[in-house]
Amino acid sequence: MSSNLTVVDLAEASAVDRALIGGKAAVLADLTAARFSVPPGIVVTTGVLDDPQLDRRLAASVEGLGGERFAVRSSGAAEDLPDASYAGLYETYLNVPADGLGAAVRRCFAAAASERVTAYHQRRGGATAAMAVLVQVMVDPIVAGVAFTAHPVTGDRDQTLVAAVAGLGDPLVSGVTTGEEWTVTASRTAMTRSGPGGGRVLTDVQADAVAELSRRIADRYDGRPQDVEWAIDRAGRLWLLQARPMTAVPEPVSWTAPGPGLWMRNFRLGEWLPEAVTPLFASWLLPVLEDGYLDGMYGSVGVRVPFRYALVNGWYYNATPIPSPKLLAGVLWQGRWRAAKILFNALIRVSHDPDAADRAVLSELERAWREQQLPGYRRLVAAAEAEVDTASPRRLAELVDALGREAGIYLWYLAIVGGSAWKMEACLTRFVRRHLIDVLPDDEGGAQVLLRGLPGAQPVAGAHAVQSVDWYHPVAGELATGRPPRAGDRYRSLAEQRMVAEQRCRATLADRPRLLADFDRLLKVNQRYAVIREEQAREFTLAWPVLRACTARLGRHLVNLGAIEQPGDIYFCTRDEVNSGIEGDPGQLSARVAERRALWQRQRRLTAPLTLGRPARLIGDVIEHAVQQARGTTETAEGALVGHPASAGRATGEVAIVHGPEDFDGFADGQVLVAKATAPAWTPLFSRAAAVVTDGGTLAAHASLVAREYGIPAVVGTGDATQRLRPGQLVTVDGTAGTITLHT
Repeated sequence: MSSNLTVVDLAEASAVDRALIGGKAAVLADLTAARFSVPPGIVVTTGVLDDPQLDRRLAASVEGLGGERFAVRSSGAAEDLPDASYAGLYETYLNVPADGLGAAVRRCFAAAASERVTAYHQRRGGATAAMAVLVQVMVDPIVAGVAFTAHPVTGDRDQTLVAAVAGLGDPLVSGVTTGEEWTVTASRTAMTRSGPGGGRVLTDVQADAVAELSRRIADRYDGRPQDVEWAIDRAGRLWLLQARPMTAVPEPVSWTAPGPGLWMRNFRLGEWLPEAVTPLFASWLLPVLEDGYLDGMYGSVGVRVPFRYALVNGWYYNATPIPSPKLLAGVLWQGRWRAAKILFNALIRVSHDPDAADRAVLSELERAWREQQLPGYRRLVAAAEAEVDTASPRRLAELVDALGREAGIYLWYLAIVGGSAWKMEACLTRFVRRHLIDVLPDDEGGAQVLLRGLPGAQPVAGAHAVQSVDWYHPVAGELATGRPPRAGDRYRSLAEQRMVAEQRCRATLADRPRLLADFDRLLKVNQRYAVIREEQAREFTLAWPVLRACTARLGRHLVNLGAIEQPGDIYFCTRDEVNSGIEGDPGQLSARVAERRALWQRQRRLTAPLTLGRPARLIGDVIEHAVQQARGTTETAEGALVGHPASAGRATGEVAIVHGPEDFDGFADGQVLVAKATAPAWTPLFSRAAAVVTDGGTLAAHASLVAREYGIPAVVGTGDATQRLRPGQLVTVDGTAGTITLHT
């Protein structure tokens, strides 16, 4: 049987009905007519597969295109639509010689009737759509890839994500590899980019060119976000291979402050929450912890001063109270001056006269924690652990409430007592810079040398050490142990350095007895609270194994009721839903669980700002003030990533981005640990790291304190180091200046 085979030159196909030439060819024909750099080609619109003239006619049609090898691809009429991409359903053949075009075209037409295409049609409720075949001159690329004109995770329309691989882009398009990624942000005045370092396949100029090409395509289609395939040939020419509307683009996220004042995601409980939280934590354990914190404050101070907190796109943010006459009057009236005395010493005086603050109130609070709260916490955890395996669902919920409240009280002591350590250190740093700068220069560790290798402060990751206080995440005791830390020799060396530094400081001040006495008092109180901070942080999450055991049993209860499919789904339920399950009528939750899990997976990949809003005038940004004090007069290298100078010193190494415990075993000695944040369960990695860099964190966060104890440089609070750095990239981390310098 023969037919009237119809072949249209791609350069002339923009006037042809889309139903005849298909979606892919229609877009490329339009962009060709608009003078975009599209490889020349033809469109085969109709034909019979057994046409005996097919090979000859196709060879004749491509004769003038200027190529010897060709790409043969389907072009369905329903393909590349905003609500249906048909991506990967049809066939594509590359590097096809002219005499093989007939066979490739036949196979493309045959694919239109395949089971996978038919099933896709049926899911969309439509009939089988017509199809054409696109034949184009093959580009021989040195680099190829894809680009998205809206960020596929955040939905940000001002960001273009460019992904690239060497050679053909097929491994990238098919999902075999992610390639190297660039994020290019355009504005009226400037263009900024983040991308990989040495060994990359795409240059800065090429990444900008791909982003510009992609945005021009989006502009042509009324700003609708586009998914673009591109290639750069050996002559350096950028080619457009395909463009289609992005499907399922998330709405752009908004990072609006949830109220007046400055909101910080690394303050208080935020130090223990490195990513977006799950619904069960947000609706149950989080408010219980916060209420317990206020109970701890009331027990110590006699007042409850609410610390505002909120979740923004699933991320925890906390704001300090805004001073007002009403708030001050309430503190004075309820606390009968005791509150004023404690808060003055713990929040203000401790930064200027730590020894006096310790003698006035802090030592009393430390004794209350050590002699009353900590033993009580341990007894409660032990009793709950003995009961959890036989407890009823209602009793399990009671245990969660009791343990969460006690952990919240513990958090108060950690904040008010252990949190004094970094304020005291600021005072010690000022003293050293003023009187001992020749003995302890900043670029050799400064005052931090005096706080390293202290007996009792060596970090230990117990079985209850957490990745996050969001109870969704397994604790250290549930994880594979991997390689044990090798910290003994390093720790002994740091202790020796500290003792030598102390002797040198005292020798320098020997002829100034008043200063020497001030130094001894300041050093003693600093070293004591450095140890207390580590002791308190170590035991804060003592309850988490039992809390997780409680939720596991409640999850199995919901599974038995048919509400959820597996016990772990409970973390994507709310407290009210769990309570309904305890009463025996939770309803069917599986659909809601799936939606919430998908939302959480998206939110946890967001780059959350470190702060939202503006600080109150009377308070300012206390974290930023502390950062500037720690940095001192150290200059920032041009082009460096900037964060908080958390642990002094300099080290060079290859970047290893660690997302979680699944990456622990692959972390090698001497690498630079780069993470969103670290938590106690990550402590063993520090003994092998050359340096540490985190997106979040403050001078008092886990990464900062443990890095100092191990004597390795650390820069925290970078905001987006995990996005801007790439595995294997060589960097120098300057923990004194708070910078990360990339080596090209």
